[in-house]
Amino acid sequence: MRLWHTDLIDVLPRQQLLGQWRELNSIFKNQNRHILINFVYDYPKEHLLKYCFKVTREMRDRGYSFNVYNAEKYFEFDKHAYSFIETAFPEKMTDRYLKQCLYNLQEKYDCGGITTEEWQRIVDKFGEVI
Repeated sequence: MRLWHTDLIDVLPRQQLLGQWRELNSIFKNQNRHILINFVYDYPKEHLLKYCFKVTREMRDRGYSFNVYNAEKYFEFDKHAYSFIETAFPEKMTDRYLKQCLYNLQEKYDCGGITTEEWQRIVDKFGEVI
């Protein structure tokens, strides 16, 4: 389980973006615990909502269809409160975490799990990782 760095959402390869939606739904539905996502429970739910909206906006931009039922059930408060949050999970979404995520994606590319075209979009935005 992983929530990708927010700066990566717009260049995440298809599988990782769709996987991110599955991860979010798992959090919404099960409120499960995992070492890579436990930090979400240290923040108000508005942070997760802001992150979720970024993911769903990207999915819509790419023409993917998805169901927001689990997310809507999870967020039982003023859905506009997220707009007051500048950055979701600011203590987690650091330059260090971005590098960790980039290395993870580079490993997926090196092993054949990400296409050259998908990797090139990442490189175009962030430069070569190594």
